[in-house]
Amino acid sequence: MTRILLVDDHPVVRAGYQRLLEQDGSATVVAQAGSVDAAWARYRDCMPDLTITDIAMPGSGGLELLRRVREIRPGARVVLFSMHDSEMIVRRAFSLGASGFLSKSCSPEHLVEAVRLVMAGRRYLSPGLPTGLMEPGGMADTLGSLTHREIEILRLIAGGESAASCARALHLSPKTVSNLQSIIKGKLGISTPAGLVRIALRSGLLRAP
Repeated sequence: MTRILLVDDHPVVRAGYQRLLEQDGSATVVAQAGSVDAAWARYRDCMPDLTITDIAMPGSGGLELLRRVREIRPGARVVLFSMHDSEMIVRRAFSLGASGFLSKSCSPEHLVEAVRLVMAGRRYLSPGLPTGLMEPGGMADTLGSLTHREIEILRLIAGGESAASCARALHLSPKTVSNLQSIIKGKLGISTPAGLVRIALRSGLLRAP
């Protein structure tokens, strides 16, 4: 039986996914979390066979959780889902070692199929998305020049977080966050907070209000 860690900041969403995943008896949700820090603690406690996580959550996002998990277990299976399926988001997920990527607009059957294929050692991409997004290279997105850490900081700052709260969420010093924020603006050629928000929304790093 596949042991799953389920991560989403909405309890109702988690409850629905749990019913779906457990309906045929081949999988069980052994832990749930509503934030990356909580998920990280649950992960280390139970070491699940598979982690399924949303990308956009308060504080650190699902890409940060993926990075942490793969850092301690390079072969860990992690499936990400998101309301957005921009090229940058999908490529970033697979470049960090994701086993699968699903759009939240997919039908429930696709999540079940993704779990089955990923546990069989294959990768999964939402139907309708180009399979080339699972391969390195070709990132034409504006954010392609940013590192993973810079993308996390952009997401948090664009979401209204202060440098101090970003530092706490990412376990960095406020000075480091401030320096990286300047680097981000320089790479993107953006000087205003509104510009950062527009970029983050367009690329799927933020949920539309």
